[in-house]
Amino acid sequence: MENQVITRYSNVPGVDALVNELIGRVADKWTLLVLEALEENGETRFSALARAVPGISQKMLTQTLRQMERDGFVHRTVHPVIPPHVDYRLTPLGHSLGEAFCSVWHWAEANLENVAAARSDFDTRD
Repeated sequence: MENQVITRYSNVPGVDALVNELIGRVADKWTLLVLEALEENGETRFSALARAVPGISQKMLTQTLRQMERDGFVHRTVHPVIPPHVDYRLTPLGHSLGEAFCSVWHWAEANLENVAAARSDFDTRD
């Protein structure tokens, strides 16, 4: 296989590295589902968020939310009550990320039949 030349999309130092890092992190299943749940429900308690994202473990939800908070996508509010509870909401940065990934859903919706046909053609080749 020949070496491929990777095209830079930005002349600003660090942008390409950040994009590659964020795509790896944000495009994972849990981040997108948490992002979607927060977009649909607004500020949400941890337990309600766990119910809104089927199949996610408490550990994975905690890790995902911490990373999203670190990247500036989520704001975490700890309420000093007994028992304590924590709410999460998207930041403006998180909302803008949701809008960017919304394009992927629109593309998938518009091309669902084309992808299914291509897969079927591929699967029936000799």
